[in-house]
Amino acid sequence: MHQVLDLGRFALESGADLPEARLAYTTQGALSADGDNAVLLPSYYTGTHASYEPWIGPGRALDPARWFIVSVDLFGNGVSTSPSNAAEEVRGAAFPEVSIGDNVRAQRQLAEHLGVRRWRLVAGWSMGALQAYEWAARYPESVDTFLPVAGAARCSPHNAVFLAGVEAALRADPAFDDGRYTTPPRAGLRAFGTVYAGWAYSQAFFRDGTYRELGYADVADLLEDWAADHERWDANDLLAMLRTWQRADPGRGVKGGLAAALGGVRARSIVMPSSADLYFTVEDNVLESAMMRRSEVRVIESDLGHVAGRPGVRAAETAVIEAAMRELLGEG
Repeated sequence: MHQVLDLGRFALESGADLPEARLAYTTQGALSADGDNAVLLPSYYTGTHASYEPWIGPGRALDPARWFIVSVDLFGNGVSTSPSNAAEEVRGAAFPEVSIGDNVRAQRQLAEHLGVRRWRLVAGWSMGALQAYEWAARYPESVDTFLPVAGAARCSPHNAVFLAGVEAALRADPAFDDGRYTTPPRAGLRAFGTVYAGWAYSQAFFRDGTYRELGYADVADLLEDWAADHERWDANDLLAMLRTWQRADPGRGVKGGLAAALGGVRARSIVMPSSADLYFTVEDNVLESAMMRRSEVRVIESDLGHVAGRPGVRAAETAVIEAAMRELLGEG
């Protein structure tokens, strides 16, 4: 069962605010007396605090008997404050733009609430990785190590174009009505999921029939699953998280931009891109890692595309990620 931190009227970097803002989270394990055994897992797109459960447990790298593990929900994911559950004045289409930085500032308040003095590790997959970078750049004194998996420090121009494409598929449904829908825009939601499926995996994944490993009978079965999964989401929630992702950049507003922001990172990092990711690319990770003083890139060789390393998908890839976690936590 998740817990909720009431943030009150939470000021956003855009100049707007979230009235009655709430940040949802779970904790596992006990915080040490000096508050230094904490691990943060920020949620990813269409994920929640529960999505990281495959990384946590007895004998795992993230063992609650050793670590105080905090899993936190993004604004917009339907659990923390989102278009679907916000105060009336910012509900639905009126929901303001929320940045990765806004999420991390809220998480900073959560850390203070919990008594966490610093994070031994901030780790995340996809949008979780965006938040890990932001934490290390924004609060360098508070992060010992971080592990971004299948993510990046910022949303690249090509990544932003991909996101614009899936958004356009949703907005093309007349029922969406610029976010003022009274019934779910199901055709648009299904189109969103169908388009997304082609970007989530690699060319080899489809060519070699790897989809069968994930339980799909054929490509049509996969596409129907992605369409049906996104049909269950609130459309404005999907777009709120998408806008957060699309504008991700820890160098925004920093003199010297991304290079200066990442150049100030003190934490050690192991950056783990997927070899076949179509939008968080190895090339981008190599460029960003070179901007930091204590960073290395370890590529996950996988035909799963962006889905490589997602918690609970492929045990062998989880094992590679856990090995990196143990090393960063001083247990490797």
